Amino acid sequence: MKKLTGSWNLFEIAWLVLFTSIAIGFTVISKDSLFGFTVFVTGVLCVVLAAKGSLMSYVFGMYNTVGYAYLSYVNGLFGEVMLNLLFFVPMNVVGFYMWKNNRQGGKLAMRQMKLQGLLGVGMVSVAGCLLLGFGLSFIPGQNSPYIDAITTVLSIVATFLMVRRFKEQWLFYIVLNMFTVLLWVIRMVEGSPDGLLMIVMWSAYLINAGYGYYNWNKGAKEAYA
Repeated sequence: MKKLTGSWNLFEIAWLVLFTSIAIGFTVISKDSLFGFTVFVTGVLCVVLAAKGSLMSYVFGMYNTVGYAYLSYVNGLFGEVMLNLLFFVPMNVVGFYMWKNNRQGGKLAMRQMKLQGLLGVGMVSVAGCLLLGFGLSFIPGQNSPYIDAITTVLSIVATFLMVRRFKEQWLFYIVLNMFTVLLWVIRMVEGSPDGLLMIVMWSAYLINAGYGYYNWNKGAKEAYA
């Protein structure tokens, strides 16, 4: 298990305890479902372990993927549903095996993109967001189609970069998490019972994305040293 999770520093332990405690507090106060709480906790574990380059990220990620797809379905976020079930479920399997086969001395070998490649990925992402948002706007019951499209497209792009072990995944995750927080703020204002807990969860993801970039930036430098 230690090989899968890696060693934990004080910041990582404090961060995990803090947001898990917040999740428990919101669950009790708002009388949220136990299911929503488990989605929160597995999501936090998934992203913290991803920032550490741990294989266990994909184990917790699989539960979180299916659970979040259900919450998105009942909140009319069909782009999120399709993203999680049709993309993240198989990518959890692919990512696990690719990370497992690209380790050096027990640690994940992290990579860095060239500027030209990063700009190209950015341009494709913008085009994809506009096209998907236009398409989602025609689906009856769809809420916030363009914001939903942004979170969907950036999730796909960031996941591909994550599976390929590029540190730049975290730059896309930072933008993605900002828009996802906004998406759930809108849903909370419109009366979603899951909105507040999801805002806290995605805010935790946003903080972790900053830490993930810091950690992976160091890892990529070590790999090219």
